[in-house]
Amino acid sequence: MELCDSVGTLKGIGPKKQEILENAGICTLEDLLYLFPRKYEDRRNLTALKDVKPGSDYLVRGVVIQKRVSGNPYNRKAPLNVLFTDETGVMGAVFFGGRFLAGAFKEGESYTFYGRVSSNMDRLQMIHPEFHKEGADDDVRGIVPIYPQIQGISQNEIRKLQITASPLAAEIEEWLPEKLVRENRLASPAFAIENIHFPKDGKAVLAGKFRLIFDELITLETGLFYMRNDQRKDTGGITIDTSMDREFLGILPFKLTEGQQSAWQDMKSDLETDKVMNRLIQGDVGSGKTAMAELAMYCAARNGYQSVMMAPTELLARQHYLTLSNDFSKLGISVGLLCSSMKQAEKKSVLDDLKSGKIQILTGTHAVIQPEVEYSDLGLVITDEQHRFGVRQRSLLSKKGNNPNILVMTATPIPRTLAVIIYGDLDISQIRTMPAGRKPVKTVKVLPEERKKMYDFVRRQLSEHRQAYVVAPLIEESDKIDAKSADELYKELKSDFKGYKVAMIHGAMKQDDKDEIMAAFAAGDIDVLVSTVVIEVGINVANATVMVIENCERFGLAQLHQLRGRVGRGSEQSYCFLVSETDSEVAEARCQIMCQTTDGFEIAEQDLELRGPGEIFGTRQHGLPELHISDLVRHSDVLEKAKDAAKSVIDTDPALTLPENRELKRRVEKMFGEDVKLEL
Repeated sequence: MELCDSVGTLKGIGPKKQEILENAGICTLEDLLYLFPRKYEDRRNLTALKDVKPGSDYLVRGVVIQKRVSGNPYNRKAPLNVLFTDETGVMGAVFFGGRFLAGAFKEGESYTFYGRVSSNMDRLQMIHPEFHKEGADDDVRGIVPIYPQIQGISQNEIRKLQITASPLAAEIEEWLPEKLVRENRLASPAFAIENIHFPKDGKAVLAGKFRLIFDELITLETGLFYMRNDQRKDTGGITIDTSMDREFLGILPFKLTEGQQSAWQDMKSDLETDKVMNRLIQGDVGSGKTAMAELAMYCAARNGYQSVMMAPTELLARQHYLTLSNDFSKLGISVGLLCSSMKQAEKKSVLDDLKSGKIQILTGTHAVIQPEVEYSDLGLVITDEQHRFGVRQRSLLSKKGNNPNILVMTATPIPRTLAVIIYGDLDISQIRTMPAGRKPVKTVKVLPEERKKMYDFVRRQLSEHRQAYVVAPLIEESDKIDAKSADELYKELKSDFKGYKVAMIHGAMKQDDKDEIMAAFAAGDIDVLVSTVVIEVGINVANATVMVIENCERFGLAQLHQLRGRVGRGSEQSYCFLVSETDSEVAEARCQIMCQTTDGFEIAEQDLELRGPGEIFGTRQHGLPELHISDLVRHSDVLEKAKDAAKSVIDTDPALTLPENRELKRRVEKMFGEDVKLEL
């Protein structure tokens, strides 16, 4: 066996299981070794049956005194019931669809079981416990690694595969420079891999985890430093004179907030130097980020340069187009729109006008980065809702010009410490103040028995020609999840809100259908829009004043805040109702926070405390590669060390061409995939 061998070479892995593993990103034996446990279970100590209690996991041993298949014994789905005793008590083990396991148990013989104990008609039982016969090789005892769930591959199978592949750990050589290993007191890669899967003791697993976390974070940071250097290595960025900003500021119907003024000063400083601007503007929904983009586009146009703004959906792109056209037409600046759904003749006209320079500002979807799109003199590149785009897409857009200035906007509030890591290649400005006159959304927790009273209030809002969103966590009803579905709510509300137009939108619908419904809602043709979180990032509907979030306990704080941000966009008072079906401490804490503040940054900080970064955001949605063992906040101390180490590596070897950095280079390429290609 070799590390580069296919996982299919292992005994017991046929074509079907190989495909399952490959779909989970496990293609080679090296990939298998780097599938890390998510936790460990201590199964070293047996518990007497008289001492077990429902609701906890136990390791027990007993002699089988009875086994029987309930119902039709020829039915493949018939459950197998096993009864066993250790002389202090009796317990049952139930295996649904377990008829095939009947031969694995013999009455009068001793077995060890591990699983969650429950109570059924005053009898203790385990459902689908792991088990083994006394003296058998596949013992369930010890410190047992528990791996991420892979549908179609059991935990026991994963552990057996890891045992088979474990001798290869010794072949993983030290790949970090000796100085880094010494300074950071790192265990060897072989020791780390061996002890992450089958730890000798607590100290060994901690040393192994530290090394593997360091490895992952130095790879991440090296990739980010490389991309930052790649984007900034060319000197001679486009200089834009911003002194004419007064003209545009003079026609704005409002004064810039303190946060906007600060962000604009940051942008001016960038634009007026020959250094390429690489700036992120973070601001809550409605904080005025678009005005910042317009100021920059105006100055670019007056300097003879084109600008492009890329949005994640066609609906949002069209909304930007209408806003920009309205604001710039009076100033004689031409605005164009480019979307994949446009007819060929329309596209050709836009492409011709763009290439000739007739179009000064272009807005659109991913269509703006396609190979056939040519700009006359691109000076400013803007991406809206950055978390919907990967690093590679942003890079492709910037390559449409000769070192254009880059502006990135996001309404996803992230604590600044995390933003520096996630958007490591960008300078950051935050807009933390809201426009004057904007009324905070009133947020109220609603108990299930208060639902009728809440909907009476919604009906009164509709009678005043307002509109409402009703959000559900699921599309359809589920036997496994106790929560309202959009489909269920849609049917209920259509019946309850007779005389009003009720529509439904969800992520499984075709994009054209979603766009059509959102456009109708924006136009006021729909009164109540029942939705899943697909509206989390949506268009601006100023007339919508009510947001109802069913089963709010199933959403994180950041998501609740984004959903609430869909209302409160106009001058009327808006309301957000959080319907909770549980009284859990976490759910109650979230509701309290939402009712007490509308500050997205404060909410992000508290979300971090409640859940940790792993649940707050998936790295993929922020354009970063997926992390398997590190946690960007919990391991912030390791991150700082890895960041310093990565910077020293890139400073001395920017292209990672030195022999000692060859393996680091391979790992960066593997981690970032298409987002970064290091030159050979």
